[in-house]
Parts: sequence; structure tokens; C-alpha cells
Amino acid sequence: MTKFARVTPAGGKPQWAVEHNGELRGLGDHIPAGTHDTAWVDLITQPLNDTLLSKTTPLDRNAVRWEMPVARPGKIICLGLNYAAHAAEGGNAAPEYPSFFFRGATSLIAHNAPLIRPPVSDKLDFEAELAVVIGRKAHRLTEANALDAVAGYACFNDGTLRDYQRKTSQWTIGKNFDGTGALGPWLVPASALPPGAHGLKIESRLNGEVMQSDNTAHMIVTVAQALVLLSEVLTLEPGDVIAMGTPSGVGYARKPPVWMKPGDRIEIDIEGVGVLSNPIQDEEA
Repeated sequence: MTKFARVTPAGGKPQWAVEHNGELRGLGDHIPAGTHDTAWVDLITQPLNDTLLSKTTPLDRNAVRWEMPVARPGKIICLGLNYAAHAAEGGNAAPEYPSFFFRGATSLIAHNAPLIRPPVSDKLDFEAELAVVIGRKAHRLTEANALDAVAGYACFNDGTLRDYQRKTSQWTIGKNFDGTGALGPWLVPASALPPGAHGLKIESRLNGEVMQSDNTAHMIVTVAQALVLLSEVLTLEPGDVIAMGTPSGVGYARKPPVWMKPGDRIEIDIEGVGVLSNPIQDEEA
């Protein structure tokens, strides 16, 4: 399977890289990797050709800085309560209409970067999620063509300050502390996975211990259905990210609750998509 990532080699600048035959190979300047470049859409959605591969150079995956696969998403739209067991563990019924909310780009970090616990709360929770990355402008999609708008999929950690989430009926405030969520490391072409990324094992591990384990087949609203509902309201654009909700097993629902704390490491593992791993640290004064 071919996977793509944005990385920065030591002393270099961000570039696209491809995992090919188990090796990480950098594309250098051949595919622009800046914040507002969209050349990546063709890279992700077209077959990887030998001509482009011949221009790549080997990279040490342990020596690069991993960047988010989308440098700065225009929209980050999240679904809440999209697994029935997760809704139930919080005392909620599955909603008739998805609980959509937004995250801002400043709330996200890349693979291996530290998730930040702010000084105002110690209730930082984890949420393993499948991220959908949009590859073309789309409005008023149908279930028949919705998946055509998807460039690829990534791992997502919808880190949440639970006490702030509950300060208001709107969840936004607890979901948007700087550096509390994560995206990456890989962007996997939609063509490399089952339609709608259906039937994939999804798991979170805190310090190596499995906390959440489920399957994307159990999402209440499918990827196609979510895109239909969203595009009924707004225009989706290349680089927009849709986070598809989390399974049961989150920290706040445990007895006693489990919160991420400095020194911990959280991993989000999705079958065929990869592993997103981040240490936890306190915000610097």
C-alpha cells in the first residue's frame, strides 16, 4: 500500500514523501508542499508513476519532523456521538441528526509533536477517529457520488478538555485549546482502502494499554452520509478535514476517569491508515 506524508528533513523545508516498498522517499521540490498548495490532490488521487518515483530520495523516518498531511485545513468538521456505544457510555442516545462541531487549525499538531495540557485543566481526554480529507470542491453531493470528493484518509485524535466541553451546551470551547488534537502522519489514498474506509479496526492506546477498540463499520453515520449532510449546507473544499467520531472507551467514561498527563504517550491506530503517536506535556509558562 502506498502512503503519503508531509515531512521536514533536518535543515530542510517541508516536502511530500511517499512510503514505497517499506522505504520513506522524499519528493523534494517536485510536488509543492506549502500551506496553500493543492498539487498534493493529484499526487494522492492518481497512480504513483515510475517517473516520479525515480526523482525521489531516501529519507530516514527517524530523522525527519513529521508535519500534518494537510498544512492548514480550511475547515475541520467533527462528528460527535457517531458510535452508539460511545453515546451510551456518556448517557446519551444516538442523535437523529449528527452532532457536528468545528475545530480550528491552531488546535491541531502533527505526529510525534507533543499534545499540550493547558494550565487551566487536567481533564485532557483522547478520542481515536478516522479523518476524511477532501480532494475537490463539492456542494450538494449525493450518496452515489459523495465518495468521489474524498482524496484520502488519516488518523485523528480529537483531544478534549472535558470540563470545558461541559461549560456550555456547545462543545466547541472544550475542543479548541491550542495543540490538543492531532492529525497524521499518513494520508492514505481513498483508492487504497475499502469504500468509505468501511470495516477498519480503530484503536487508541495510552502508554501501550488499549483504551478504545472498535471498527469503522459501527459508525452510525457513514462517510458518504456525512458528506451528503455537510454539502447540503456548505461547500467542501480541497484540504477540508472531516473527523468521523470516536468509539467507546474514552477516559472520562472510565471508573475512575483516565486523563492524559505529562509523560504519557497516546497512539491512534487505524487498520490500513497507520499509527498517530504523540507525547503529552504541560503548556510552557
